Amino acid sequence: MGKHPRQQPAAQLSRRSFVGYVVGGTSLMVAADLTHGAAPANALPIPSLPQVPELYDLNDFLTHCALPTSMLVGITIDEAGDAHFALPRMEVGQGITTAVAMLIADELDLPIERVHVTLAPARPELLFNQLTGGSNSMVSLYTPIRVAAAVARKSLLEAAAILLGSQVTFLVAKLGVITGPGGASVTYAEAARDAASPTSRKVSVELKEAAERSLVGKPHKRIDALDAVTGRKQFAMDLDVPDALPTMVCRAPDLNGTARAVRNEAAVAAMPGVTHVAIIATGVAVRARTFGQCIDAVRAMDVDWKAGTVPGKNSGDVLKELRRAQLPLLVPKLGATSLDGEFVFHFRSGSALEPNCAVADVRADSATVWGGLKSPITAQGLIAKAIGLPQSKVTVNVVQGGGSFGRKLFSDAAVEAARASKAFGAPVKLMWHRADEPRQGRVHPMATSRIRATTLLGSIISFEQRHTSVSTDFTHGLGERLTAEAAALPTGLGNLAFSESVFLLSQELPYNFGVITQLLNETNLDPERFNTSSVRNIYSPDVATANELMVDQLAARLKKDPVAFRRAHLKNKMVKRVLERAAELGEWGKEMPAGTAQGIAVHKEYKGATAVLVEIDCRPATVNRKVRDAVTGPRVTRVTVVIDAGVVINPTGIEAQMMGGFSDGMAQALTYSNHLIDGHFLEASWDNSAYTRQWNTPFEFRCEVMESESKEPGGVGEAGVAASMAAVACAYARATGKMPTEFPINFNDQLHFQPKSFVPSVPESPTDGLDHTF
Repeated sequence: MGKHPRQQPAAQLSRRSFVGYVVGGTSLMVAADLTHGAAPANALPIPSLPQVPELYDLNDFLTHCALPTSMLVGITIDEAGDAHFALPRMEVGQGITTAVAMLIADELDLPIERVHVTLAPARPELLFNQLTGGSNSMVSLYTPIRVAAAVARKSLLEAAAILLGSQVTFLVAKLGVITGPGGASVTYAEAARDAASPTSRKVSVELKEAAERSLVGKPHKRIDALDAVTGRKQFAMDLDVPDALPTMVCRAPDLNGTARAVRNEAAVAAMPGVTHVAIIATGVAVRARTFGQCIDAVRAMDVDWKAGTVPGKNSGDVLKELRRAQLPLLVPKLGATSLDGEFVFHFRSGSALEPNCAVADVRADSATVWGGLKSPITAQGLIAKAIGLPQSKVTVNVVQGGGSFGRKLFSDAAVEAARASKAFGAPVKLMWHRADEPRQGRVHPMATSRIRATTLLGSIISFEQRHTSVSTDFTHGLGERLTAEAAALPTGLGNLAFSESVFLLSQELPYNFGVITQLLNETNLDPERFNTSSVRNIYSPDVATANELMVDQLAARLKKDPVAFRRAHLKNKMVKRVLERAAELGEWGKEMPAGTAQGIAVHKEYKGATAVLVEIDCRPATVNRKVRDAVTGPRVTRVTVVIDAGVVINPTGIEAQMMGGFSDGMAQALTYSNHLIDGHFLEASWDNSAYTRQWNTPFEFRCEVMESESKEPGGVGEAGVAASMAAVACAYARATGKMPTEFPINFNDQLHFQPKSFVPSVPESPTDGLDHTF
């Protein structure tokens, strides 16, 4: 009998073994396929009484959404042997382009200077895989990028083996050169020509162990640092698009008011430099030779305005609505065994350092838009809808941005620019004025958090939290048009489903407090009533601040030290480690002068854990210190941040994110807010909103990135905010002897600024550019 070939067993993939593809084409193009062997969402065993994020959190959800199209994100090796990667995320200062370059360089054995990371334009075929948010970028891209780089390296080695007449196992790849046993070598450029495949084929690879990496895990400067400090880094307003002239919008005095008519349109159109004037959906757009001329034209306009979406409303009115919408607490109040707290969190602006801006060139049958967009596929659909073109006729180019804080999840400026360009029949370079941002831009929604904890015989037997918020706008969906349209359904219920899902998948109380319930209710179901967004860390800063203040109150009631109490009740080893290390580094329990105190808080999210310990000075001499044109008040003098972020790619980047996150958290606790009065926000600048400034920053800041037991990276872009805000609040309570219940704590103080005019909507343009800040 003849012999039959032995049937090969199905390939089994280990933790280091993956499948990728060499994509057919004239150059070497590779990609990863992570759908092979992907674990189902419910693979984890169910422990007793866990909260949802302990089993399956927002990062798991976003990562699973991105998996099906992971093989469409690939690395290309060019004729010079350099690697190119079009990142399907947006760089807004968080450093992901640097982290991605480090991953590729390590896995590919290529100098990082020869790894070129750009931002991908809108690619509808990526579906849910082009959304920057939830601190998910490195969590979801970590393995696909490494697999693609490993496939490229293997393909280059195979091509080099043929060129050198050797076996792959005898070759050494280093710094873009492949060397054989006898010393003969070929460059990646030489090997890449032969590595390109005319057809796509499946490739199995082994990823490098941590000990084999030379870059990942070690501090590295940002790859764009030199360009940033020398002015060569390109933001949207730096782009040289032919004939695109400065454009601004005159906006209504009321929040979301719209224009009926421009009474003096002819006079405005005749002003120096002005080329076009037109009413668009969000106001009156004006195009001119310079932005200064745009400002002058905006100030000269006499516009007939329609009322806004919250006419006559004040912050107090919104607070009453929120309290009426609060969900009931289930455990009855039981005298001394119950501990109740209610906390109010006011609106605050989500504006970034870079003003909202975009460039647009709309033609009769096509449109091209450039802007800082964290959800470019959704933006592409919205732009197409706004200007009446098929989505396939709209090209959306993603540009690096100067910050986001959730703001750039929305394409407001890009849609405005497209509308203006269509109305004018000319390209535009549209920029919001700084005064536009806090008044008409995206804000963190106002909210209340009501908590009841119940004690019995020295134990916590229940902890209930009812968080009630103005609707958080999630109409960007999951980064593509279908879910965006679903979230934007007129009833508001589609958006509410997103809100409830995000809250459920992100909020976790890391303590053993018996029966725990954390529920969200959002009022004002129409997300267009207020222009809200999932500002950095979304619900967590408010939720965690309320929780950690109550944890301190519980510790005090049970006569326990706050750190010891937390340590005894924490149920997660990772959180305990960061708590204990922060207490050690921050010298918890040291003697402090009267009027000063320490505060500590922890937060678990994004596959990691953060602990923050602060020292605050609330003595009258400090609180009442005078700084010219400044908001002072209590001063945080020392900060210790400890984070377990899983596998660390660039510790320098994490430290920078923790410093920025702390600045956010401290501002939200002490000074940063928007006042809603008579249907509009009073603040018209960062100074008005009282964000953290140099005179309020701590004298000492220390961040330690702990070595983790996790084998995967966690998210860090938002990880420092919640614990920072909570720690400052806890320190303030201990220093003053009174628990704060309204944030920021100075909200009801006399306004520190004279509100700028609402008509005209922007201050006059400066003439010297040196002495004035608006």
